[in-house]
Amino acid sequence: MKTDIDSLPDDPKLLKKLLAQMNMRYAYLEEKFRLAQHKQFGKSAEGYPGQGELFNELEQLADESEVETAEAEKESITYERKKPVRQSLPKDLPRETVIHDLAGEDKSCDDCGHELHRMGEDKSEQLEFIPAQIKVIEHVRPKYSCRHCEQHATSVTIKQAPVPALPIPKGFATASLLSQIITSKYQYGLPLYRQENLFKEYGIPLSRQTMSSWLLKCADLLKPLYDKLHQHLLQQHVIQADETTLKVIESDKAKCYMWLYCTGTDSPDSNHTDIPNIVLYDFNESRASQCAIDFLQGHSGYLQVDGYQGYESTQATLVGCWAHARRKFKEADIAQSKGKPKAGKATWAMTHIKKLYRIEAAIKDKLPSEKQAYRIEHATPLLKDYKDWLDKSILQVPPKSALGKALAYSLNQWPKLTRYVEDGHLSIDNNRAERAIKPFVIGRKNWLFSNTTSGAHASSILYSIVETAKANNLVPFDYLHHILSVLSERNDDEALTALLPWDVSLEVR
Repeated sequence: MKTDIDSLPDDPKLLKKLLAQMNMRYAYLEEKFRLAQHKQFGKSAEGYPGQGELFNELEQLADESEVETAEAEKESITYERKKPVRQSLPKDLPRETVIHDLAGEDKSCDDCGHELHRMGEDKSEQLEFIPAQIKVIEHVRPKYSCRHCEQHATSVTIKQAPVPALPIPKGFATASLLSQIITSKYQYGLPLYRQENLFKEYGIPLSRQTMSSWLLKCADLLKPLYDKLHQHLLQQHVIQADETTLKVIESDKAKCYMWLYCTGTDSPDSNHTDIPNIVLYDFNESRASQCAIDFLQGHSGYLQVDGYQGYESTQATLVGCWAHARRKFKEADIAQSKGKPKAGKATWAMTHIKKLYRIEAAIKDKLPSEKQAYRIEHATPLLKDYKDWLDKSILQVPPKSALGKALAYSLNQWPKLTRYVEDGHLSIDNNRAERAIKPFVIGRKNWLFSNTTSGAHASSILYSIVETAKANNLVPFDYLHHILSVLSERNDDEALTALLPWDVSLEVR
């Protein structure tokens, strides 16, 4: 901002006021610059001060012992280091035994010439990788007719075994091939054009257009199971949600959104029964609140989210996220000028929030009723102190500064941030939803966009099946292979119930 020196006021008070405004503007722009600089070049992982040293503890102790020994020979410092042990290979893998024996003429003693006897053996294991094998399954269906009818009757009955059920009728893709394509893209982020090149190496001309058509048809086949999982999700006491952007080429909107909903707890409930692990994606062309309203269908339980206002219109009871509250203070700490001391308000806030997380670590394996009682006793006093500090600090900080925004976020979200204390089924944050949406974000970096909205809807279904399988400790390929085979033949309610990932009879790895 340029200011003509002749236009400056002569009154010292007005000049000081103008200078103070310019300083505030400068501090605001400097904070914006530091945050942009950190976003572009800084570390994205969040951690507490000193956390990195946990992974270098032994080396640090070794360095300290060397320094102390050099400075004073009076004290000897020792430490124990764990010797790395190679993990044994899984016993269920197929094995091939290769015996490396001596030649017959070498099985005699070099000193006396007598025959050597076998006193024992040494064994070692190596892991051999066999590239993927592709084969063609040729289905032969003999036809049968009656020779008597052929000679004497006007019509001849021909009998033949029915066509085997396939995920894609009249197609040549088996359930295993489709499972491989789905997991390659939606579990490992391998775009279809790369898979096309892989198939070319095996001499198979399988185009990305063909695979894309297959994925759309698989999504239609899996839609009833997705709807079944949706019904179970809406019956849960706690749901967590998050959303992220998605570029769709043929959409009129510049930004579309992939919404994420998942069960909000990993803990057993009061009846010691496991709460089903469900992760569902929902594609929409906007971030409007109506998207959440339509998906939740009047869900009246708890919904744990970040501070996005779009969830306010739902009928659920909203629960805040302390990870987002801490993140705001982390940004304020980064935006702080290098010349200023680091032990400021942002540091105090992060340290206080860390105390709340220590309480959560102490009750991680307890039942919901025990969690609630422990939180009321130990977290409530900390929350009161934190609220008093917020009320005092908000009056001392410019509202447009990064620290002012962090304080305002916590105050505006305060009823939601403290709600986790009232129910032991609730978590202190919605990190589980953020972890669940991360595979989609990572995959998006590889395939970048969806061509059509129908493709984006199909991706939401396929991602949901893959991530729900992972959440239930199932191998996604095995799970997809099984459900595609079953749904090829029937998709009634009984079959869908048997295919739910917490009930399906698959080997859990």
